[in-house]
Amino acid sequence: MTKFRKLNRPTGHRMTMVSQLVKHERIETTVAKAKEIRRLADNMVQLGKEGSLCAARRAAAFVRGDDVIHKLFTELAYRYKDRAGGYTRLLRTRIRVGDAAPMAYIEFVDRENELRQSKPPTPQPPQKAPLDPWTKSRLSRQFAPPKEERSSDNEL
Repeated sequence: MTKFRKLNRPTGHRMTMVSQLVKHERIETTVAKAKEIRRLADNMVQLGKEGSLCAARRAAAFVRGDDVIHKLFTELAYRYKDRAGGYTRLLRTRIRVGDAAPMAYIEFVDRENELRQSKPPTPQPPQKAPLDPWTKSRLSRQFAPPKEERSSDNEL
């Protein structure tokens, strides 16, 4: 994978958190850890969508448990087959009492019992036909302010 924030935790901690997120589909953790887990979980879902043996081995090297790998390659891959990315959502919840750390839920989108529903896709504005350069130049002259004429005489 790529560079990660260490967050003063060993690598196995990140692997376990991603495995628990895939297993339970929603966990509560600190905001910094959730932001880091989001990248890793999206990569794991991408491997699940790929569905090859190589992808299964790469996912098995990262997540823990056969049930988690099975869920990645069957349920989550089917759920997100048409989605291009953004498989997880981060919802800030509270400030932790002991150390005032900001807490957040990280969850998969498009699942049952969501904390917040997904937004509908925004409609794209209609495309305008491209103008040829001469028409474009004529239109810009039409709306441009008139040029002031400069006098060559220097008045003192």
